[in-house]
Formats: sequence, structure tokens, C-alpha cells
Amino acid sequence: MCGICGIYHLEQQRLVDESLLKSMARIIRHRGPDDEGFHLDSNLGLGHQRLSIIDLSPQGRQPMTNEDGRFWIVFNGEIYNYPELRQ
Repeated sequence: MCGICGIYHLEQQRLVDESLLKSMARIIRHRGPDDEGFHLDSNLGLGHQRLSIIDLSPQGRQPMTNEDGRFWIVFNGEIYNYPELRQ
């Protein structure tokens, strides 16, 4: 299983402390020792510790974004019908 963490401030002008987010991710490194990723956007910070099981490629890196970079997600789980969805 991977590890996910995040910080969200309701106040738009309050910036996320990057060192705090990375410290949180280090604490859960045992959940995903294969890779790590971060996304910071003013009052939102997402962190991910990756345990590579099925998709070993860089395309499995997280946090993930949609095509235009508007939406971001960290995800811990498996989508079993991914071959059908990919079609």
C-alpha cells in the first residue's frame, strides 16, 4: 500500500509549509519506498509515497493531474478493470 498525506488551509492566502509536508511524507515512507511525489499550490499541498506493484513506469507517479493541470489527486488503491477502462 502507498502512503498519502496532505495539507489544506481554508484561508486562500495561507501558504503550505513545504518542509512540513515533506516531513509528513518521510514519516510514512515505509508505506511506499519506491518513489515519492509532491504538489504544492498556495494553500494546498499533496504528498505521495509510492509502492510500485503493477505499473512500474513513471506514468504511475503521483500526485496526478488531468490533461490541463486543473485537478490534482493522490490515490491509494487498485482499479482492477483497468484494461477494460483503457479501451
